[in-house]
Amino acid sequence: MRYALLIGGLIVAANPAHADPRAAYVTMVLQAFAAKVECPGTDLVYQDLVQRAQDMHLPDGTTEQVRKAIAYMHTGGKMGEKQADDLMTEVAIATQTTDLDQRRIGMTTWCSDQKARLAGYIRSKE
Repeated sequence: MRYALLIGGLIVAANPAHADPRAAYVTMVLQAFAAKVECPGTDLVYQDLVQRAQDMHLPDGTTEQVRKAIAYMHTGGKMGEKQADDLMTEVAIATQTTDLDQRRIGMTTWCSDQKARLAGYIRSKE
């Protein structure tokens, strides 16, 4: 487990500096989708994710590319589409860190934390 985290850290460190905002965005999107799936009564505000990508000056279509990469990775290729290797790596790292956080603090606490941290991107279902 330590080695996986070390390798993940090295991959992040090896990425060019311009990739950092996208990596942070990928993690945020993955956590928003995870909250929708894992946290009862939670929904996703897709358009706000698109707006956040624009605010971060990410290229048009980034949200959709990230969504497709997450779907592809989390369904074993049955949904979504494989994206560029660097994006797929960022999704893998975000998945690992999110999974680790969920196990470390428990799903109830994780869901509560996400509702506060991702307010505006996720909301309670009505």
